[in-house]
Formats: sequence, structure tokens, C-alpha cells
Amino acid sequence: MTLNMRAAVLHGARDIRIEGHLRPKLDAGMVLLRIRRVGICGSDLHYFEHGYCAAFVPDRPFILGHELTAEVVAVGEGVDSVQVGKRVTVNPARSCGFCEYCKAGRPNLCGHIIMLGSASTTPPTDGAFADFVTVRSDQCHELPAEVDDGLGAMIEPFAVALHAVKRAGDVSGKRVLVIGAGTIGLLVASAARTFGGTPVAVSDIVASRRAKALEFGAEAALDPTASDLHESVRELTGTGFDVVFEASGSPAALRGTFDLVRRGGTIVQIGTLGTADIPIPVNQVMINEISFVGSMRYGNVFDEAIRLVTSKRVNLQPFISSVFPLEESAEALRLAGDKSQTLKIQVQLNS
Repeated sequence: MTLNMRAAVLHGARDIRIEGHLRPKLDAGMVLLRIRRVGICGSDLHYFEHGYCAAFVPDRPFILGHELTAEVVAVGEGVDSVQVGKRVTVNPARSCGFCEYCKAGRPNLCGHIIMLGSASTTPPTDGAFADFVTVRSDQCHELPAEVDDGLGAMIEPFAVALHAVKRAGDVSGKRVLVIGAGTIGLLVASAARTFGGTPVAVSDIVASRRAKALEFGAEAALDPTASDLHESVRELTGTGFDVVFEASGSPAALRGTFDLVRRGGTIVQIGTLGTADIPIPVNQVMINEISFVGSMRYGNVFDEAIRLVTSKRVNLQPFISSVFPLEESAEALRLAGDKSQTLKIQVQLNS
């Protein structure tokens, strides 16, 4: 066996090793990609810090990473939609294409998804912290020259935010609150403003993140622990927010959304809250006719996300805090874990 590529392999909690690794086999319908840039996601951090992510426990060492820009270096038999030499970003969630959800245009709800850089499958599916990865051809989305490698690797997290805003319906003219000023929360706020939300406020318990939200264009930054929170909300909105996006993954924050949304308003759950059941005030949902909806990954928004970035209606460049070489992946992951100081940390491979 010839180990013919480099990879940052997770062996356990805080144990990332740069190793020689076998280049993935190119099968029919698949595309071989040379990775250029990969971003660090919250799920990557969970695997790095704990050795697992929620209920997903890897049964062997594997390669993290699913936010990427890459160059097409080879295509498998039957592929005519992707050309060698093109730069692409990737929808890392490979749906089956045949179930009722895929056929209904909701592939993000497919029960057979194979996710890059994830232990949701057994064995785990290797990801993009490596020189090469293979994906199915329909997972590739070509990048125009105006979208550089860093921005290309931001398309995946932006697609999460864009899908969430679409799950809320028409936000034009709506009063919007985003709870959680991490990367996804700030991207949601940016997407909501792009589609006409006003005002768009952001809430976070960390002062530096509230400051970052204002820097990125939020009209207000709220401290959820402040004694005058509800007074501030009344001054800002009158009767409460039309749409609240919960992007923090905090049970307390989720409970608070029901007191911040107006009657007839909408709550969109984006943050992952683990596997435990979370009590919610069902009577408030019923009496106030609150719409409570979930948002899972991306739907079919990758091409729209690319167009929004290309047209500069959305600026993703300020989200990129630092870029590290592959050999410093462990340091990149450690820095990414300092959420008070960084937003998106990326790793550069082949330029």
C-alpha cells in the first residue's frame, strides 16, 4: 500500500497527526478533488476537543473537514457535469438521490446522507483536511474567479445561514433577532439584512461577540443576561421580534426565544442542542400562534449562495480570522476553539 497524500488525521481528543495517507479511489460518478482551502466548523471542534460529536463516536482514526475549496483533478466514468481544472466548492452532505425526500427537493432530510469528515457513518467518512478527497459529481459547485479560495470555503457555512433565513419565509421588513453571535449566527444576521430584515439585532452573552455583531452591521447587540433585556426589546421592536433565529445551541437561549418573539411570530432553530429533550412552553406556542421550525443544513442553496457572494451582496471576507498550513492543523483547531477571539479559521493546502 502506497501512502500518497498528506492528511491531518484525528486519533482521539486533541490528538491530530499529520500522516501519509492512501489517496481515495476514484469510482464511477465521482470526482477527485485536490483540496486548496478548508475551514474549521463547530463539529470539527467537537471531534477535536472531545473525540466525538454528540452521538457520533468514531470507531477508527479519520480525517475531519467539510468546508472546502478544491480543484478538480480527475473525473470518474459517466461524469460530464464537472470539468478537470475547475475550482469548486462542495455540498459535503451526499444524499441518496432516490428517497421520497430527495425526490421532493429536500435532500437535506434524506435519511441516508454520507457527510464528509463525520462519524455519522460506520466507519467514519474521511473529510477534507487532506491533499485529496472524492465526492459525487453533483456535490460540486463551480466557483467564479471573483470568489477566491477563502471565500469558496465560506460558502458551506453561509449556505447553512441562507437556508435558515429561507425557512423563516419572507423576512423583508421584519424585525429580526439572531441569538448567538458565532460564525453561523453572524452569517444569519448578514443574510437576513440582505433579504430586507430591519432592524436585525444579535444577542450573545460574550461582550466581544456583541461588539463583533455591531461591527458586522447589526442594528443592536443585546446581552441576554441584562436585567433590562425585555425593556430593550420593547424599545427596539414594540411588541417583540417577528422572527427569532436560535443559533447558539443553548437550552436557556431556546427557552428565552418564546418570550422575545411577538404573537404570530416565527422561531427558527439552527443551533444543535445535543440529544436530550428540551422543555418548551407549548401553551405559549398555542396561545400566541408561534411558528416553531427547524433548519437542517442547506437545502438547495449553494448556487444562490455563490451568486450572492459573487455579486458582493454579501461580504464573507471579514469572517476569515486566520489561515494556517496543514502542518499546523492542531494549532488551528486550538485557536478555533477560542470563540471569544476568532470567527472562521481556515487551513491552506495546495495553492
